[in-house]
Amino acid sequence: MNTYRYQISLQCYQKIYSFYHHVALKYRHTYSEKLMHKNIDDAIDSMYQIERTLLRRKPTRPDWMGLNMANTGKWYFAYIIEDDVISIVDACHAQNMH
Repeated sequence: MNTYRYQISLQCYQKIYSFYHHVALKYRHTYSEKLMHKNIDDAIDSMYQIERTLLRRKPTRPDWMGLNMANTGKWYFAYIIEDDVISIVDACHAQNMH
């Protein structure tokens, strides 16, 4: 089994945080800050499963062509593999996949 090092772009972190922050604003009476942080942590943790339990797929977004794609069910990630480094360059929530 290959051992990979992961590099996650700032854009990925920002998209995940932004998505759940907007959910918290929209559902402020029912979506707790604790749950928001748990969802953010779960999304970030799931990126470390790319090429382990999250299998490589052909991208469905035109702007991701030429990259690899993996999905967790809730999140889709675009990434590049160079030697033993997986560089995750973009993230998109399933609700925003077009």
